[in-house]
Amino acid sequence: AKEGIGTQDILEAIVKQVSPPKGLVDSPLRALVFDSHYDAYKGVIAYVRIVDGQLRQGERLAMMASGSTAEILEAGYFHPRLTSAGILTTGEVGYVATGFKNVKDCRVGDTMTVPNALGHIEVVPGYKPAKPMVFAGLYPVDSSDYPELRDALDRLKLNDASLFYEPETSNALGFGFRCGFLGLLHMEIIQERLEREYNLEILATAPSVEYHVTKVGGEVIEVANPSDMPSFGEIEKIEEPMMDISIFTPSRYIGTIMDLVKSRRGVYKDLKYIEAERVLLTYGMPLAELIIDFYDQLKSRTQGYASLDYNFAGYQSSDLVKLDILVNAVPVDALSLILHRESAYHQGRALVEKLRSLIPRQLFEVPIQAAIGSRVVARETVKAVRKDVLAKCYGGDISRKRKLLEKQKEGKKRMKVVGSVEIPQEAFMAVLSLGDE
Repeated sequence: AKEGIGTQDILEAIVKQVSPPKGLVDSPLRALVFDSHYDAYKGVIAYVRIVDGQLRQGERLAMMASGSTAEILEAGYFHPRLTSAGILTTGEVGYVATGFKNVKDCRVGDTMTVPNALGHIEVVPGYKPAKPMVFAGLYPVDSSDYPELRDALDRLKLNDASLFYEPETSNALGFGFRCGFLGLLHMEIIQERLEREYNLEILATAPSVEYHVTKVGGEVIEVANPSDMPSFGEIEKIEEPMMDISIFTPSRYIGTIMDLVKSRRGVYKDLKYIEAERVLLTYGMPLAELIIDFYDQLKSRTQGYASLDYNFAGYQSSDLVKLDILVNAVPVDALSLILHRESAYHQGRALVEKLRSLIPRQLFEVPIQAAIGSRVVARETVKAVRKDVLAKCYGGDISRKRKLLEKQKEGKKRMKVVGSVEIPQEAFMAVLSLGDE
């Protein structure tokens, strides 16, 4: 392929052996949008496959799912650059400059037609709107950068209709956005683009997934942020998203992969030998366990040989609890987690131990607690910075020293009531690195 050897023969063989696309040239226009991007001069440029009918430059078009209409500014082929032709007909693949100002008006998978045909033709099957699966909070490190972060997300949304975001406020982190992503890779790309293209310093909270919570009265709500979880007494059951995962790996790594998946609440389904030394392992696993560090651990334990594929399998009821982190008796919403009850104690213990080393010492004792509801499951204390008030006493009566110590103790007690604790950024990243140890 690099030298172009045999390319012409392959193309001729495709023409002879692959049957041409089926469609009706005289029928109203039906075209499937399989990709799109935003151009500053031509608006949204949609990549389409014409299923029925013809598409001409200058005509009006309509999107069947969104209902948006526009005039076709340009139509043509990939050659390999965009080459204007003025017309696309049945079976052809090309591009259409729609003039839309927002990608959400021309979503991938939507059916393009003419306004007169709306309601009279069927959509091309297979269209499903993109649904975010992974959620995280994005906050500017410097609170004055909030307007710049909002503008940057607005611009990214022009090219990425699957990006979801809404403003949110955190007591610990200030103003930011709750963002929804298709997966971890999508989340990492958005973060990287915000930092590299828009020169923003951002802080991302630990990724979470969307849970279906059934309340005692029968009402079902969707919870993507742990801080929005109802109190324990109001909940009848919590359902979490499950994934069917497929792992291709050399057979010598079967044991270590099984151990890894079992530790992440994976349920064994099947094992097939593809070749003598290569196997396919199939498991069911909660998405919440998959999104934090699983892929890195898989690559690390198999020296990079294993590959992972996963598909959404549905929602399943699980014994889940909300783990709150309290710093100086104040809940920190950005550190809250939704975990399986079995792992809540160990995760809580590991998190408070890590936070003790990250939160700087104050002039008063700072208790760090992990709690499930009203029950504290783990506690660590950041010791107070203590001034040596006895330094000026060179001997003398013990009552004088005791009086100075009591006065210091009263002052620290008073300071603890009115004092606030600054939580460094590293503390919020501690949630992500819990699995490394």
